[in-house]
Amino acid sequence: MSQTGDAGVAQPRALGAQSRARLFFDLFKLRIGLVIGLTALAGMAVAPGPPLPGWRILGLALAVTTAAAAAGAYNQYAERDLDARMGRTRRRAFVTGRLHPGRGWLAAIIALGALGIALGAVATNVVAAGYIFLGAFTYGVVYTAWLKRRTWWNIVVGGLAGSFAVLAGAAAAAPSAPAPLPLAFALILFLWTPPHFWSLAIAFRPDYEAAGIPMLPVVVGDERAARAIFAGSILLVIASFIPALIGLGWLYLFAAASGGYWLLLKSAQLVIAPSRHAAMVNFHASLAQLALLLVAAIADAALLA
Repeated sequence: MSQTGDAGVAQPRALGAQSRARLFFDLFKLRIGLVIGLTALAGMAVAPGPPLPGWRILGLALAVTTAAAAAGAYNQYAERDLDARMGRTRRRAFVTGRLHPGRGWLAAIIALGALGIALGAVATNVVAAGYIFLGAFTYGVVYTAWLKRRTWWNIVVGGLAGSFAVLAGAAAAAPSAPAPLPLAFALILFLWTPPHFWSLAIAFRPDYEAAGIPMLPVVVGDERAARAIFAGSILLVIASFIPALIGLGWLYLFAAASGGYWLLLKSAQLVIAPSRHAAMVNFHASLAQLALLLVAAIADAALLA
């Protein structure tokens, strides 16, 4: 348990090592950041060109993850008023007072994002760094600051953040115009994002309603949102087979077929009986499907090299 000072604000220094690590992990949304880093590695793996040295690959992964972490931290900084109204997020550090949301934190977040972009330029090239910037900007500014409070299209446009991570990885390997395979994966990431987060929004619809966030289930209800998720999942699964048609092999094809089947099954069950449990099952099914696709793409590209 953290201690509080005279003003009733939790003091970060009183936290134990495990609590500080958890605070760091949650503040920078490193779970999402690590997935974004993996998408960049997948984009690099399927791009044409010679293999990159190990230090450049590591630099790319760190650059994308760092920029994504900065965008995630800015999301929490900018949305602390919304987070306070939601049961799922009301224990975040800027809400509870474990971290004070002053200008110093804003400057540190911007500096962290700039560090990630600069690392991308040094480890790879300026084209890749440009895509890293666009990914962080899309999530931190376009999605968080411009769209999330205004329209249910927020997460549709926000899905471009993952697409830019794929293109950053591709540009690290070949800074010319993106090849068909990386473009196919950019499309997959764009189509994956809305049904994934709409599933979460069904599960936590009361939270989003309380915060006044117009996520799709809040705007149209759970049943219509579930049908939109199923339709989006169909488009996603169709798109997931494109890489197998234009260059990747049997391992990726198996991952696309098995992951797609599982996702469509869970999405159909959500349509039949929309509920919090079914929505969370579908949320995790979409995570599993994406992980299968990315890992299989990297492995298949290595086998075909």
